[in-house]
Formats: sequence, structure tokens, C-alpha cells
Amino acid sequence: MPDPVTVLGTRVAYAARQLPRLAWFAGHGVVMRRLQAQVRRRAPPRDRGGAPPVAGPSPGPASLPGSRRLYADLARLLRQDLANVEAGIYPVPDDHDGSLPTLLERSRLFFADLPEIHARRERNGVRDVLAEAPRRGRPAYYLQNFHFQSGGWMTEESAERYDTQVEVLFNGTANAMRRQALPPLHEVFAGRDQRRLRLIDIGCGTGRFLDCLKQAWPRLPALGLDLSEAYVRHAQRHLRRWRKVAVAVGNAEAIPAADASVDAVTSVFMMHELPAKVRRVVMAECARVLRPGGRLVLVDSLQRGDDPAYDGLLERFPQNYHEPYYRGYLDEDFSAMAAGCGLVPVRDVNAFVSKVMVFDKAG
Repeated sequence: MPDPVTVLGTRVAYAARQLPRLAWFAGHGVVMRRLQAQVRRRAPPRDRGGAPPVAGPSPGPASLPGSRRLYADLARLLRQDLANVEAGIYPVPDDHDGSLPTLLERSRLFFADLPEIHARRERNGVRDVLAEAPRRGRPAYYLQNFHFQSGGWMTEESAERYDTQVEVLFNGTANAMRRQALPPLHEVFAGRDQRRLRLIDIGCGTGRFLDCLKQAWPRLPALGLDLSEAYVRHAQRHLRRWRKVAVAVGNAEAIPAADASVDAVTSVFMMHELPAKVRRVVMAECARVLRPGGRLVLVDSLQRGDDPAYDGLLERFPQNYHEPYYRGYLDEDFSAMAAGCGLVPVRDVNAFVSKVMVFDKAG
């Protein structure tokens, strides 16, 4: 039976780390919504847009979850996160958000970009980055202003503000949702020498999931791939305290690994950003590099029908943010896609507004 003092200490430590950051990012959401309300009041009625779909629910169709349901599911995610800690799957998380000056600078960048996002949304400016950034072999679908953010995925400023944007959108739970990929990995890593395993994280962005991973398995060799040089540089700085982790510019459509050479592939918040044809190429690449019995874990948005209470929220999301491939993602049959390239669906698990999809390569 667990020692009550140890249990209490773990829960206090978890709360001490998570509650302040939840309050920090929720506070950003409150300020952002007030600024948006001011803009809407000044705009002609035909230009008035909706509120962000997650950061602050507003009255609407019955298929939109109310505040009580939304925050109940948020609390359920945090309870699961804590339960994973208490089960020994990973330690009390350290989100490494940075020093207070770093947080304030990222906050400044976040708020400074809001007028640009609004202006870009009003004129549907989704291709600014195509004119600003060198192509350098990157696919055309990638060179867009996703979320209407300045710089798309291509600039240092975008990489610096990205995690604040995502955490504000999800009320400070983005890392907690990322960590839900760790229990499926624990199932296949338990009892094995982590030094002899190998994992690749595709679309690693700023490296936040790899940070979560290394807190659980500090000696696990891991490689992160991303198409953005700026995001790769940010991830390298963020992960510099860890050994046996590398981050490189690379395309998940052609993973730089030999056939059957890795034990696990992960992808977090990336699949909904891909055109349908590209998703299939990426899934096939994941299957190719996995060893027999290897595991693929995807964390991404809920899909239509996963929880009917959220269906209206999912429909609204691409109206407020530039997500050109999101509607196709909502109805994508990942199980059929996986089966077509030798992957066996294991389970799907909802985690707040995300879901964890687990697949194994046939042995």
C-alpha cells in the first residue's frame, strides 16, 4: 500500500508545478478575449467573429460543450496526468517554461502578434510566409500561416511564441496532453534496457514532447524531426540539458532511418496539419521504420464522433484558425489507414480535446 506521506508529497509537488502555470496561461486567455471583444465591438456587425473555441467557450449550438463540461474534462485530464505520476510511468513533470524574464518576453511576443493575427484573419492572409520564406525543398502545403500566426513555422519569433499560443489555447494543458503518449510507450518499454531502444518523434516542433519523454527515460536514444530550421534550433536549446537526444531538419514523408530500425515513433499535434495524401505517406513511413512489434503513438485533436458534445467545437476550430486540412482530419479513418501499411490499431483514448491513437507493427 502506498505510503500516505509519499502520496501527499507527490500530489503537493504536482499541484505546486501545475496550478501556477494553469493560472498563468488562463490569465493570458482572459486578457486575449477581452481584447478580442473590444475589436468585435468596434467592427461592423458583419465582421464580428467568434471567440476562440477552447480558451473560452461562448454560448452557441447545443453541440458546443458548456464551461462546466469543458473544465470538468480539463480536470479529468489533470487527474489522469497525476495518476500516471503515481503509477511511476513518469516523474512529477517539470515543464521547463523558463525564467520569469523568458516567460515575460514570450508573453510580449504573444500579445504583440494578436493584431497581426486578427488582420490576417480578416483578409484571409494565409500565404504571407510563402512570399517571405525561402522554399528550400519544403512542400508547398507547409509554407502557410497556420493559425494565421506571423511567420508560419519559419521564423525565430514564431518558434518563441508558439508554446505560449498553444498553452493559452488549451488553458495550460498542452504539455499534459502530450504526456498522454507516455503510458502507451511505457507498456512496450517496461523491463527493457532503454539504452538499447530507439525512438523518433516526427514533427517535433519546439521539442516539448521530447522533453517529457526524456524526463521518463533519460537514457533513451531519441531523434526529433521537423521541417523548420527555426523550430529545430529552438528545440535544440530547450533540450540541451539532455543526452542521447538529437533534433534535425527532416521530412516525415521520408524519415531518415533504415527499414525496421526503431522501436517507437511518435507524433504530437501534427497529423491534422497534413493533407490527406501526405498523411498516408507519413503513416507508411512510420510503418516502414518500425521494427516488428514496434509502436506508433499519435496525439492529436479529437475527431468527429469521438465525443459528440465536442463536435460543434471541432467544426468551429478551422473557422477561427487557419487549419486547411483539419476538416479532412476530422473524418479520417486512421484504423483503415494503419491497416493498409501493416499497423494494427490497439486503442484510442480521449484526453480533454485531444486523443491518443496507438498502433503496433505486426510481428
